[in-house]
Amino acid sequence: MAVFGRQKEVCLFLLSKIIFILGKRACCVHGFSVGVTRLFVCPITAQQNVLLHRLSSIMKTDANSDIGGYLVRSLYFDSIYDDDYFDKINGLESRKKIRLRIYSPGQHNAKLELKQKQGAAQRKKSLIITRHLAEEMIMGNYSGLANLDSELAMKFYQLMETGIYRPKCIVEYHRIAFAENSNEIRITFDSEIGANYHFENFFKRDLTLIPVWKEPILEVKYNGFLLENIKKMLEFADSSELAVSKYAMSRQLLGA
Repeated sequence: MAVFGRQKEVCLFLLSKIIFILGKRACCVHGFSVGVTRLFVCPITAQQNVLLHRLSSIMKTDANSDIGGYLVRSLYFDSIYDDDYFDKINGLESRKKIRLRIYSPGQHNAKLELKQKQGAAQRKKSLIITRHLAEEMIMGNYSGLANLDSELAMKFYQLMETGIYRPKCIVEYHRIAFAENSNEIRITFDSEIGANYHFENFFKRDLTLIPVWKEPILEVKYNGFLLENIKKMLEFADSSELAVSKYAMSRQLLGA
């Protein structure tokens, strides 16, 4: 009986360890969604086309996309000391980015986003603002945020005023995106990545871009684990993994 009791204790201990590990992978830590983001380079266009075709047979394009994809244009802000940029370059566990994002130059509004990371955990908060307010922010005036009846808007206002945030660079690319509800899987192909430092042209239709990266970038996001059929399909791609951000690459290229 003593031996059986000891075995039971060992089994319970191992079970508790398994639950702890799974909990760390699939739950939330201090409000951050625990997930995995992996970036890859797809060096062969023909290979990318085959992969796109295969993914479209088992995954749906996201709400903003069709199989042809869509434009993504972001304007990144940073503090007077470029804290967010150097936090990324220096590999800090806790870091953030603040950006304006549009999907068409003709939009009458913009998405203001706060993207935060804590190790592998990440969360993103967004606020839809008018084009006029976005243009005021580009000019360095954030007072309009304080006038909105929104806790998130006030958080943006306090962060950007106290840190003396200013526009740093525009990043634009073409995106094709797939989504799967299981484990919050999202796969994106970003190509034609370019940058610009003329912030006043953020809403301009024909924006002149300096090429940042030649090859398409494949980004894979998921919580817990990848579904086996998707994992096998991605193994088809002969890709090299990256550890950089479009924002950091653009800042380095522009020397801004």
